[in-house]
Amino acid sequence: MSNVIISPSILSADFANLERDIKRAEKAGADWLHIDVMDGHFVPNITIGVPVTASVKKAATVPLDVHLMIENPEKYVEPFVKAGADILTFHYEAVESDEKISELISYIKSFGIKAGMSIKPKTPAEVCYKFLNELDMLLVMTVEPGFGGQKFMENCAQKVRLIREQNSGIIIQVDGGINAETGKICKDYGANSLVAGNYIYKSEDIEQAIRSLK
Repeated sequence: MSNVIISPSILSADFANLERDIKRAEKAGADWLHIDVMDGHFVPNITIGVPVTASVKKAATVPLDVHLMIENPEKYVEPFVKAGADILTFHYEAVESDEKISELISYIKSFGIKAGMSIKPKTPAEVCYKFLNELDMLLVMTVEPGFGGQKFMENCAQKVRLIREQNSGIIIQVDGGINAETGKICKDYGANSLVAGNYIYKSEDIEQAIRSLK
C-alpha cells in the first residue's frame, strides 16, 4: 500500500442515494471526495453546483476535492469555499493570462484551502511549470473533460513524469479512465492522487476497488 490519495468521483454515484454512496466510499477507504463541476460552456455537460456541494459537505467526513470545469472560475471561488470545498481546482485553459492564474491561486489560498490547477489532454505539461511552486495540486486529465466513462489516454499520463521532475513535493492528481491497471501506470509516472468514478461506484466491491488503486 502506498500513500496515494484516492478521490472517488461522486458523478458516478447514485444521486437518489447520494448520502448513502458518500458513506459507502468513506467506509471503503476514500481519502477525498471528487466533485465535478461543469457549466455547459467550458465543457459540454452540466453537473453539480454550489447547493449539491453544500449538501455533500453535510454528509461527508473526508475533504471535498472540487474540480471546476467552468468559465470564469474566479467568480465561483467564494461560493464553493462557503459550500465546503477543501481543495479547489480550476482549469489552466479557463484563465486568460499567466498573471491572472497567479492571482487566482493566491485568491483560492487566501481562504485557507488548497489550490489546484488542471490541464486538458491537448495542453502541454510545460505550461504549468512556472506555477508549480504556487500550487498545492496539479491535475492531469487523461480524458477530455465533460463526460465520464471515456478511454484512458496514456500519452497524457506521461505528462505526470515531466511535472514530477520539476517539483517533487506537489500533489499530482490524475483523472480520466482510472482503474487498477491505468492507476498503476499513473503512479509509476509519479502521480500521488487518483480520481475514479465508474471503476469505484460501478464495482461490486467498492473497498476492493479503492484498495486496488492505492
